[in-house]
Amino acid sequence: MKRMSMGLVLVVLCLCGSGCTNEHKVNAKPTVPVKGKILVDGQPVSLVTVNCMPAQGVDKSNPTLSSAMTDAEGKFALATYKAGDGVPEGDYVLTFTWGELGSFKHTSANASEGDKLNGRYSDPKQSTTKFSAKVGKPVDLGEIKLTTKPE
Repeated sequence: MKRMSMGLVLVVLCLCGSGCTNEHKVNAKPTVPVKGKILVDGQPVSLVTVNCMPAQGVDKSNPTLSSAMTDAEGKFALATYKAGDGVPEGDYVLTFTWGELGSFKHTSANASEGDKLNGRYSDPKQSTTKFSAKVGKPVDLGEIKLTTKPE
């Protein structure tokens, strides 16, 4: 009986141990740090959302989403898996929207409502802000100048 109890205890411990150590694994790609600074009408501003899209389209086998938000000095560092880690290697296009969190309304009538940049920088097909990221070579985009004024 004592042997059977000891065997049962060992089985239970093995089962509990194997369930507790099973971690979620992510197929994370190596990333390249990317930073920059946004100026709107010549001034640094906070709460500009910077979205980063792969120039060749989304990697369907292992898709990622990279973005950042500017701080009070207009600075940002793109993130994919954790804050400031950067983007996977590749060619990218950036888009920008600016507004208070929760102020955007996406309707077919006015997709840019709430965006202080009036949707001017939100279309990746129209973006002129592009860069390439290569592992081992951090990217500094410098100052990116945006405007609220009509062209």
